[in-house]
Amino acid sequence: MSNFDAETMVERQIIVRGVRDESVLQAMKSVDRRLFVQPKEVGRAFGDHPMPIGHGQTISQPYVVAAMTEALRLRATDKVLEIGTGSGYQTAVLAEIVREVWTVEIVEPLALGAKSLLRRLGYTNLHCRTGDGAGGWPTAAPFDKIIVTAAPPQIPDALLDQLAPAGLLVIPVGSDNQELLRVCRGAEGLEKEHLFGVRFVPMTGLASG
Repeated sequence: MSNFDAETMVERQIIVRGVRDESVLQAMKSVDRRLFVQPKEVGRAFGDHPMPIGHGQTISQPYVVAAMTEALRLRATDKVLEIGTGSGYQTAVLAEIVREVWTVEIVEPLALGAKSLLRRLGYTNLHCRTGDGAGGWPTAAPFDKIIVTAAPPQIPDALLDQLAPAGLLVIPVGSDNQELLRVCRGAEGLEKEHLFGVRFVPMTGLASG
């Protein structure tokens, strides 16, 4: 995979599988995935697979990052909450598109590493903290969009409570058989949509992205 680059990754793995949002495709081309993987894995960084990032956690495969980001229906003015900073890759993709990203990571070494890397890369529209993401970030709520990159057995009430009117939540739910859900807070209440099957680390060991 060492001959791959971000543009090839987007063309061969993401566009062909149906992702069409131009802002998402551009962000996936702009963020250098090699910076977010372990040094020994750099040659495989653009491959169509998840990769270990230490502490029993993974960076999601590029297609899943792109598909989840597109599912959020992002606008440039959005304020986004991310649960599970992980390597910071998904965080950077979000930060390329929206006004402001608030991200929470429970594994302290990952949280500190991602925060340092994202700062070095020049992102100024990020707020990072270490903590249990199941509780969201109540002092910063509400959020236009929420993305979760670890799977709880059911959707945490705290995240639903922090979703703005007309807001969207994209989250993997389940244990052995996980499904990616999109939840919209509409005028009639919460509407759930099943997107596709996924495989994420459990929220008890919160990290991915």
